[in-house]
Amino acid sequence: MDGNGRWAKERGLPRRKGHEEGGQSIRAIMQAGLKLGIDILTFYAFSSENWKRPEEEVRGLMALLPRMLSKHENILHDNGTRLRAIGRIEGLPDHARKELDRVMAATESYTDRHLVLALNYGSRTELADAAQRLARQVQAGELDPESIDEEALAGALYAPDLPDPDVMIRTSGEQRLSNFLLWQLSYAEFVFVPEYWPDFREEAFVRALQQYEQRDRRYGGVNPC
Repeated sequence: MDGNGRWAKERGLPRRKGHEEGGQSIRAIMQAGLKLGIDILTFYAFSSENWKRPEEEVRGLMALLPRMLSKHENILHDNGTRLRAIGRIEGLPDHARKELDRVMAATESYTDRHLVLALNYGSRTELADAAQRLARQVQAGELDPESIDEEALAGALYAPDLPDPDVMIRTSGEQRLSNFLLWQLSYAEFVFVPEYWPDFREEAFVRALQQYEQRDRRYGGVNPC
């Protein structure tokens, strides 16, 4: 979800206004996903590198998170959607973590749909954490190091029960992953769109998915003629 700050700057507004308007795009895409039958949506909400941003902006984002969770919780309950979080969420401020934990607990019984927030997330960190988990199992005598394969590593990631994404959409015209789901996106289709995130609503989402539908996914193989 890229472009909040640039959206605000072009309108002579403080960056927090861009983040607030971006929150409305989250709600719009959640609702559009439900209409389109999409069962899993993952939003890259706050990266482990975002702590480098100005302190005032980070405080604003951490204050916005619990407000957005409270405001949009009804959508989760109305549609049987479970809220999940990936990343080092223990590093979030207490007030944000408390509301996140509350909404995750309130929706944990839902199984049909998942809304995943990547918070204090970095994919290299996720892989390092997975390696440490496997190393501890080896140290405890619970795992033979010779048995560590792709499946074992995938099982040690933050949300091992979720399937790999089909498509990754990045807004604002930037064309890079920025340390997002490096393992899980190995065979995903990438769609880069020009809209800033606050302008990315249902119509733009549908256009991005139409691009995805035109792709020929071969997973390293060859489709029969």
